Amino acid sequence: MAFKALFTLVSVVAAIQGASAALTRRVSCPSGHTTTNAACCALFPIRDDIIQNLFHNTCAEEAHESLRLTFHDAVAFSPSAAAAGKFAGGGADGSIMLFANTETNFHANLGTDEIVALQKQVRARHNIGAADFIQFAGALALSVCPGAPRLEFLLGRKDATRAAPDGLVPEPFDPVDKILARMLDVGFQDFEVVWLLSAHTVGAADRVDDTIPRTPFDSTPGLFDTQFFIETQLKGTSFPGRANVQGESLSPLRGEMRLQSDFLIARDSRTACEWQSFTNDQEKFVETFPDVMGRLALLGVSNSTLANMVDCSDVIPEAPPLPNSVRAHFPAGKSMRDVEPACAETPFPTFPTDPGPATSVRPVPNL
Repeated sequence: MAFKALFTLVSVVAAIQGASAALTRRVSCPSGHTTTNAACCALFPIRDDIIQNLFHNTCAEEAHESLRLTFHDAVAFSPSAAAAGKFAGGGADGSIMLFANTETNFHANLGTDEIVALQKQVRARHNIGAADFIQFAGALALSVCPGAPRLEFLLGRKDATRAAPDGLVPEPFDPVDKILARMLDVGFQDFEVVWLLSAHTVGAADRVDDTIPRTPFDSTPGLFDTQFFIETQLKGTSFPGRANVQGESLSPLRGEMRLQSDFLIARDSRTACEWQSFTNDQEKFVETFPDVMGRLALLGVSNSTLANMVDCSDVIPEAPPLPNSVRAHFPAGKSMRDVEPACAETPFPTFPTDPGPATSVRPVPNL
């Protein structure tokens, strides 16, 4: 009986090991890469083209704008409007690229025409749908930004057959109530809106004040770090360009853009504590962003389509780590005296101040 029991146990272990091996078996691609599914092989040449020829292996304007485009394409979708019998967009369906003449002229999408045009050129060299290309490029964008997490990528979206309606993408001058309601309509709770805004750590504004394109939202736009959350809590003192532009608030640093929506969400009682929690928690920062971005990338995708999509996340490279010298800090010239705390539950963390003259932020390079 003991031998029989042992034999049964060994058989079970062998079966589990065999199943595990089957699940992790790699497929060799013509490019020389390996992946878990042969359908993903076609993505490697596209990946290399995007990283080398669109991003130039740098966390700069084209990578930033590709990440932004994932949001502008996907969030143009309204389940509540669809339930009322209205056409409410298709979500992550590539409509912003396929119907660029319409959608890039929506006020909320101004400035996306340049990255759409650049992405179209790359896509034309490959066999991939617009919907998948936009989300793939967005996931790859973070792979060139030190400190960023790897994003999930599922292959197999259906492309749009018509343009999304206007008015679905939140604007920086919208009231917080309107922004939170719009995002709740597509499934994101108040605190998850903060998680999504982590994208602004590698973001910049082109058309809020069109006299100063590529103006960063924090002092380290080439790094996926927590400086955006720290600096948004500092008292604003000046505008980086023209004064009193719609959708903009005073910035604490010369050359830095502060969106009105970021300013308000950082100080709203529903979101302030979640916002503050990111200021000194890089680990939480990189753990939460892939969750909300994975869901964003599937907005509007039907269950039947989702059931046939292929997980090609292993095609996305890991981003470089943050340099050892990087630490959460107050920019030179700023300190705790400049903080406008908004979380009633927890004191604002303390940070060292960078030495030297007051920090001035340069525009994001346009490669």
